Amino acid sequence: MKTATAAVLALTLALPLLAARPARAAEDPATLTLSAEGVSRLAPDMATISLGVVTEAPTAGDALKQNAERMTKVMAALRNAGLAERDIQTSGLSISPQYDYANNKPPALRGYQAANQVTATVRDLRRLGPILDSTVSVGANSAGQVNFGLSDPLTAENAAREAAVKALKAKADLYARATGYSGVRLTALSEGGFVPQPRPMMKAYAMAAPMADSAPTPVAPGELNISITVNGVFDLVK
Repeated sequence: MKTATAAVLALTLALPLLAARPARAAEDPATLTLSAEGVSRLAPDMATISLGVVTEAPTAGDALKQNAERMTKVMAALRNAGLAERDIQTSGLSISPQYDYANNKPPALRGYQAANQVTATVRDLRRLGPILDSTVSVGANSAGQVNFGLSDPLTAENAAREAAVKALKAKADLYARATGYSGVRLTALSEGGFVPQPRPMMKAYAMAAPMADSAPTPVAPGELNISITVNGVFDLVK
């Protein structure tokens, strides 16, 4: 009789402990963690160009003076092409000694090089080629990359976001069907960032003025790819 009473008492004490235990892991919903990319493609409507003047002279003062005279003409050509002051910005200015090197001899000072670089924003792409030609004709003798862009990137970014979310949901539904579930429930969503992918990017070096009867410098804007990545966590639904 005492044994039976002890067994009943032990079971009575264990019941609250059993009720307090969390649900077993097997009863938790299965989850998916996925990512997807959305891309928006459209033609650029603006470009930034980097160009400048490099001069050499026996003295630093002469190199800088010659450079200033030519760069003044380059900036005037940009303004005459219709660019606003806010779209013309000095991006680099330097002066450095130049040496000649020979075997078994110390470096010999040849003179000084002055370099002045300007970055310009062109908002009418039809004028990009003629602008490059006009600056070269008045003294620009170095040019860097031409980067195409959008004056209003938000519209393209939002279109890429919508495409990314649709792709993410489609991927989650596919995994659900493939694993025998009826659907999914989104529990978390985050954005991985956007990456503009311009194409093409033209890199040119203008070392001499174009001939007066030559055709304008051809420029092909191509299209821009705006890429957005989204990440999601889903519960699988039975």
